[in-house]
Amino acid sequence: MLKSLSTHLAHALSMALHPLVLPIYLLVVLFTRTAFGMFPVGLKWYLAVVVLLGGVVVPMVAVGVMRFVGKLDNLALQQPAERLRPLIIGAAAYVVAALAIAHIPQVIFLRKFLLAVACCELMCFLVTMRWKISLHLTGMGSAVALLAVLNVLGLPNLFSVLLWAILLAGLLASARLYLGYHRPLQLLAGFLGGYSITWLAMIAL
Repeated sequence: MLKSLSTHLAHALSMALHPLVLPIYLLVVLFTRTAFGMFPVGLKWYLAVVVLLGGVVVPMVAVGVMRFVGKLDNLALQQPAERLRPLIIGAAAYVVAALAIAHIPQVIFLRKFLLAVACCELMCFLVTMRWKISLHLTGMGSAVALLAVLNVLGLPNLFSVLLWAILLAGLLASARLYLGYHRPLQLLAGFLGGYSITWLAMIAL
């Protein structure tokens, strides 16, 4: 029974911290802990729609369609070959989302992050052609990098959020390892890849 409970908890954590869910948490943090919360309601709605379309809806619909037409065995994308098309579509969706807000000077930080995530997806695409990397930990590494950059910039009330994100990343890695979906090196590569690419992209772009 204890093993069954642990398995359920590991699956629940994997779902709660799925890469397609992380953009929702990003919006919550930006709108409640940063100056984004002071934007006009119309602008906040626009940003939310753009981010959710690019980071959640389009990738989710694309995976669903590919599953429906028989291009995917299941929605978990455990086979590396099945991840290639969704990763390209995801990267393209994030680029389009970044372009959709490029005309708003106040959100240049968000535009950089969206492009950084697109770069992470392209990195996963290239790695997945030869080796399996953890997409979950890549997403968490990217999220931790975003919070780290915000803390370096001196934004208040975000250090505790950064610590929680790091803790959740560790718990997520443990869950994926417990479920047997990845080996330790695949998890580490995902986190470090997502973290470093996001950090560098937000500085350089």
